[in-house]
Amino acid sequence: MRILKDILYKVAIEALNGSTDNAVNHLHFDSRKIEANDVFVAIRGAVSDGHNFIDKAIALGATTIVCDVFPSELQKNVTYVLVKDTNAALAFMAANFYDNPSQKLKLVGITGTNGKTTIASLLYQLFKKAGFKVGLISTVKILVNDEEFKATHTTPDSLTINHYLAAMNEAGVDYCFMEVSSHGIHQKRTEGLHFVGGVFTNLSHDHLDYHPTFAEYRDVKKSFFDFLPKTAFALSNGDDKNGAVMLQNTAATKRTYALKSYADYKAIILENQLSGLLLKINDNEVWVKLIGTFNAYNLLAIYGTAIELGLESLEVLRLLSELESVSGRFQFIVSAQNITAIVDYAHTPDALDNVLNTINDVRTQNEQLITVVGCGGNRDKAKRPIMGGIASDKSDKAILTSDNPRDEEPETIIEEMEAGVAPQNFKKILVITDRKQAIKAACQLAQPNDIILIAGKGHETYQEIKGVRQDFDDMKIVKETLEQLGK
Repeated sequence: MRILKDILYKVAIEALNGSTDNAVNHLHFDSRKIEANDVFVAIRGAVSDGHNFIDKAIALGATTIVCDVFPSELQKNVTYVLVKDTNAALAFMAANFYDNPSQKLKLVGITGTNGKTTIASLLYQLFKKAGFKVGLISTVKILVNDEEFKATHTTPDSLTINHYLAAMNEAGVDYCFMEVSSHGIHQKRTEGLHFVGGVFTNLSHDHLDYHPTFAEYRDVKKSFFDFLPKTAFALSNGDDKNGAVMLQNTAATKRTYALKSYADYKAIILENQLSGLLLKINDNEVWVKLIGTFNAYNLLAIYGTAIELGLESLEVLRLLSELESVSGRFQFIVSAQNITAIVDYAHTPDALDNVLNTINDVRTQNEQLITVVGCGGNRDKAKRPIMGGIASDKSDKAILTSDNPRDEEPETIIEEMEAGVAPQNFKKILVITDRKQAIKAACQLAQPNDIILIAGKGHETYQEIKGVRQDFDDMKIVKETLEQLGK
């Protein structure tokens, strides 16, 4: 049990009705989970408003209500806490409820459009190899040292974050690497957390269904660095035009990494092959198993982070050479017919462009590059024609298909992608709405030595159609299809 006044520490309270000496069993923002002596925090979400469920929460046993507007009738024996922002209040209360677990380990946040999952996951991998107990909070999964939990959001809600950080404290975790999304920052899910470092990857077109302008999207990302403490480090991509913006107002120690410009952590690509990269990082050469310029940036960010956290440079280079690719991030197989199939999460124009450029840089041009790509429903529509244009321009054949259509008609999404295809590229595209059939068609079209890219879903093992998630795994389908064709 906690006492209410203790978990309200640092919460900006505008008005109070009732006692703060209440014993608190738990915190919830979902009224369905409320039990006796719980606190209910009313959150205004995109789908529903928690303020509409205050009476239900009280009926189930809530003795404290945190809200931004008092109900018209206040019930006896219930404490009402009025705050300006219930998201921020929940974040601080969650940290206090779990005894501020982020202060008992070294927490590093990674933000940007692309590369967050790869950097966070490979930092987890590297520090595990270095002998530390490590935690991971990512799009793909949550790891408490060796114990794995399913992830539902890139940045979970603040209660979930603190719950797992507390579990990491119990497991003796030394470091935790966490993806920090723009949604998570904007919805104050990271408030009340103590970060020892922040990493900025890059910024490109994404989430403009949520953020009204690109400027707001950029500024939300920047605000993460604005609130880093002076004891932390802020590591930013010096080659990204928004890299310097991220560091403008931070109190943290400023560090940069780059391939093209002067930086604290500098790399040169000496070799770029399908089997890996030869990099020169700060005058030392290292061979790594990941490929492509985008992965050179990711590895440089990992190197810089590890150095800032106190690891020795030559040891970090040795560990970099041992890192394996992350699930659904440029994950590839080579079939018996010598057809290379690559599965990648690329679901933004910039990410798709990077992956296709990487493939085109290492291929001989004597083979076909066949790309299977779709766009998600109920998400940023502006990127659809851009991605259709990139796929058709940089591939020998592009199959436009469904991704997670959600509540939209997949045919409509595909038509919007087709709108971006240049006239000279019409002959290069096929439209196959069923994603499984699209992947099978790509395999049937491929000849020995050809390359197939299946973009957009990566690590996801489902497809969401009309609110229903069905089992769907790009890698499993392409592997099975190529094996069947080989027989």
